[in-house]
Amino acid sequence: MIFRLQRKTDLALAALRRLGAGDDGPLSGVDLADAIDTSMSFLPQIMSPLVRAGWVTSERGPGGGYRLSEHSASASLYDVIEATEGPTHTGRCVMRDSPCPGSDPCQIHYVADEARAVLADGFRRISAIEADQGDRQ
Repeated sequence: MIFRLQRKTDLALAALRRLGAGDDGPLSGVDLADAIDTSMSFLPQIMSPLVRAGWVTSERGPGGGYRLSEHSASASLYDVIEATEGPTHTGRCVMRDSPCPGSDPCQIHYVADEARAVLADGFRRISAIEADQGDRQ
């Protein structure tokens, strides 16, 4: 079984960590993009879900930028995954890659559901701001 986060989610977590490590002032988009090693053109795709979720505020204009909101402490790894990648449970069968039929589940249906629940529960216990990103250099 392979589990991999999308690059957008990885960068969103890096942005939350970087904003959490900063001072009280906003961090410009240019500085944030540089800090998380992405382009200015991709930064809005990373930051928009975080702003919509209320974990980050965005201020336009000179002296503006991004900063963590007071609600950011409540964001879990699971929350960020769902905000950036969409629902983690799509109702699709892992064996058939189609909607899972309730009347005729595949051989691993119940095991896959149980694994998904355990993984989601574990991700809910990890703070998004403290999630380890490994080496980014």
